[in-house]
Amino acid sequence: MRAVDVLVVGAGPAGLAAAARLAAAGVRSVEVLEREQHAGGVARHCAHGGYGTRLHPLTGPEYAHLLATATERAGAVVRTGVTALDWAGPLALHTVGPHGQETIGARAVVLATGARERPRAARLVPGTRPAGVYTTGELQQAVHLYGQHIGTRAVVVGAEDVSYTAADTVRTVGASVVAMVTDLARPQTTPARALDARLRHAIPLLTGTTVTELVGHGRLSGVRVRHRDGRTATLPCDTVVFTGDFVPEHELARRGGLVLDTGTRGPAVDGSLHTSRPGVFAVGSVLHAVESAATAAREGAHAAGAVLGTLAGAEPPKGVPLIVDPPLRWIAPNRVTPADRLPYVLRTAAELSRPVLRVTQDGRPLHRQRLWSAVPNRTVTLTAGWAGRVDPKGGPVRVALAER
Repeated sequence: MRAVDVLVVGAGPAGLAAAARLAAAGVRSVEVLEREQHAGGVARHCAHGGYGTRLHPLTGPEYAHLLATATERAGAVVRTGVTALDWAGPLALHTVGPHGQETIGARAVVLATGARERPRAARLVPGTRPAGVYTTGELQQAVHLYGQHIGTRAVVVGAEDVSYTAADTVRTVGASVVAMVTDLARPQTTPARALDARLRHAIPLLTGTTVTELVGHGRLSGVRVRHRDGRTATLPCDTVVFTGDFVPEHELARRGGLVLDTGTRGPAVDGSLHTSRPGVFAVGSVLHAVESAATAAREGAHAAGAVLGTLAGAEPPKGVPLIVDPPLRWIAPNRVTPADRLPYVLRTAAELSRPVLRVTQDGRPLHRQRLWSAVPNRTVTLTAGWAGRVDPKGGPVRVALAER
């Protein structure tokens, strides 16, 4: 068994940020494993802007290159083409890469394995199995990494931020977007972005509509849809892109017996991003599929501080469970300690206008926060300034969202 101080699994923004900070803090051996051939995560094939800062805006590939370069300059080792297969002990992993199998032990492990979109089969969409069916990630890799032809007329399933990004990718190769389809009552992106797609790019948005079947032999020829009032139609197209519906890549966490949160389906963590296993941390989209690269990088840097404490012999805090009431779906992190400073991210299942977030423990109010809106598939952020008022010996902390 080869030994390192810290082993990071995943070289996306979260994993690279954690490794860079740990190496810069003086940890002697920090190693990052990445199963892809290049580090940087999803940002590598997101050719659009929006990364970096307002003063230094970057495209996805530029941002990925910046993170990878900074991590290696800090002194961490980034190994690509290496897959973590399974656990070999509490803090050890079996891996396989270009040079064969290897077992690596560490004093601390950081899981940054990311998330993935559920493909057509996992969404139980019936029909034939023609060419021309993509998820957003597959579409972006085909276009931006491999220069493949994707067709000329596309239907985008979904109407959240990632869906509009997929529509932009379709347009960059000269194809047209026949329609965007969502089963919800309105788009889950900013009003400006939705209006831009509808007015400037003439992309129809079909709300309250679900995809019921894919049609075509050899190549996709159409998508059958059903509106909420029962009307059906066939949209002629040769490409369909299933967007959103992300799930954490939690296989390694599950095989390790880590406690998974029932809401996020990722590892359950406290405010320092400790998992249920001492010495194992989780950061980024494996915790909550899926947030921005900036959120993932912030969590990676935050977890590095807790990893340094573990290396110094500090005991992880116990934490109090965090529970959300409907219509909230989940919250991350899922446990709270009085020392927490990392903002919490939440998702709602229902649209609310000017709602109020209320945080209580054993009926005692801890925090009240007015929001502008709450929309499905968009992040709701809860500040952590109230964490210091939590009773470590009290009952679970409850978070509720209501339109009053």
